[in-house]
Amino acid sequence: MAHPAMSGTGTTADDDPLQTAVWRLRSRACWADAAALLQPTTPAASLQRAALLVERCLYTEQGWEDAEDALRTAEAQAQSDDERGAAACERGQLAYAATLLGVRDRADEARAALGRAAALIAPGAPGRALLDFRRGLLAENLARSPQAARAAYRRAHAGATAHDDPLLLSFTWRHLAGLALRDGELAEARHGFAESLRIREELGYLVGTAPALASLADAETDPEATRLRTEATRLFRLLGGVPTWLARQLTPPTATA
Repeated sequence: MAHPAMSGTGTTADDDPLQTAVWRLRSRACWADAAALLQPTTPAASLQRAALLVERCLYTEQGWEDAEDALRTAEAQAQSDDERGAAACERGQLAYAATLLGVRDRADEARAALGRAAALIAPGAPGRALLDFRRGLLAENLARSPQAARAAYRRAHAGATAHDDPLLLSFTWRHLAGLALRDGELAEARHGFAESLRIREELGYLVGTAPALASLADAETDPEATRLRTEATRLFRLLGGVPTWLARQLTPPTATA
């Protein structure tokens, strides 16, 4: 089953009007409003609603209880292995976000949930690419294993390409570029960050554009780096300081005497 909340459903003229409305709200950091448009009467709608609210937690550090409630509904309604696997993938992402943002250490829960998702989502299924990406996030940011993260991101990148999922591709480009930057591969990093930014601008994914600009700035030199960071700051403020964690990246280091 395709993962509607990550794939960018609603981004083309042929999409269902409801999905178009959900996408427009989501891309402008209005996750609660987007979720309110979805009635949790089917497994697919419940899963999409939960995914939106989980994403809000990661970007705003708020709304944890709403996400938990929506996720429990999605888990209860899931019937097929794909649906149960997708719900487990969201469970893992919520636990990862709580750990990463210092709300509560749920790293073991994140690993267990993503492992459960891996047992349920068949290799080659559309949801597998998102799962691989999230396993890469755990490897990079919790396990501190860049090699394992790179392998997972590459699998996710291949899956997103195969299933024509441009939004997920923008994430895999960005995270692969981040690992390249860490290794001093500036040309590779710039290319990946630029591709991520291009895709997000084409999709109108406004809430993800400021992080993409800031990441590309990290791989550039002045005056281009300053221009990119200035634009990222403008968008960040336009969206009311979302994503919250971007503030640290946009704040210049304090000069020392």
